Amino acid sequence: MKLQVALETYLPLIDGELGDCMASASANPPAFFGMMHYHLGWTDNQFRPVQVQAGKRLRPVLTLLACQAAGGDPRAALPAAAAVELIHNFSLIHDDIQDRSTTRRGRATVWAVWGEAQAINAGDAMFTLAHLALHRLKERGLPAERVATALRRLDEASLALCRGQHLDLDFENRTDVDVVAYLAMIQGKTAALLGCAGQLGALVASPAEAIAESYRRMGESLGMAFQIHDDVLGIWGDVEVTGKPVADDIRRRKKSLPVVFVLGGQSTAEARRLRSLYAQESLSEEEVAESVAILEASQARPYAEKLARQHLERALSELEAARPEPEAAEALREMAFFLVQRTY
Repeated sequence: MKLQVALETYLPLIDGELGDCMASASANPPAFFGMMHYHLGWTDNQFRPVQVQAGKRLRPVLTLLACQAAGGDPRAALPAAAAVELIHNFSLIHDDIQDRSTTRRGRATVWAVWGEAQAINAGDAMFTLAHLALHRLKERGLPAERVATALRRLDEASLALCRGQHLDLDFENRTDVDVVAYLAMIQGKTAALLGCAGQLGALVASPAEAIAESYRRMGESLGMAFQIHDDVLGIWGDVEVTGKPVADDIRRRKKSLPVVFVLGGQSTAEARRLRSLYAQESLSEEEVAESVAILEASQARPYAEKLARQHLERALSELEAARPEPEAAEALREMAFFLVQRTY
């Protein structure tokens, strides 16, 4: 199965399941679910139906493909797919508040429209809805003990995600972050939920913990590769493709992997200069260009790209070790390569 075929097949099913998990926007009061629907790209800020960019839906698609790869019926895993997507979006709503981000996907963020308190509440509601979504697995015939295991795995991933966000926030005020600390951060903030997505899909298909663990490791490795590649795009991505200014992560003094590689692992004059630049409250355009030049002279980009490829290879190795169903395995491999080759 080609990835495009999987997306065309699964995305409507995922959106349908998400809709079933969430009450109608016409419910009383309409703004309660309306804020969540707005965040998901289903409505405008007056809660009128619209169709806008709603994100890649990589996590729920991974859940369904993992279920199929492990020998199960992907439709049976739809509640798990909805759950991981709801957890992801709960984290995005909260991240936007913590990062003071006023736009996401080209629109005002929830907190920018309705305020911090309501946005926090909307995020909390999505966290709760994720757990209620998993209970729907019982309706798909999954034994109660496996539903309980799924709930535990989702909670473990959510805790890891929050720990990763804690580290990310902590790094904002430090210049002593090294690669080891950085990788621990993204393992929680990005990779844990992708690992959970694969794990839950396999868990629906089979009670074998070893199989579910293989898909968890596969998803986690994909998450590491995805985030590292994202770090490269955040500095060297094409503005015409990403929609973000070149070196935008440098402009925001974000401690992504290429930066941390220089800040935490070298004592050269260039590294000391980069530390002094990142210690400032803001960077001029000349200083942004100087920072990029330091990264390039330090071979930070090749280092990051090599590390992303290593995580990709681990993901593919875990997939093969699980002896996947061939059609789903083809789509999973294509997804894996897309994550480290994409230009946006």
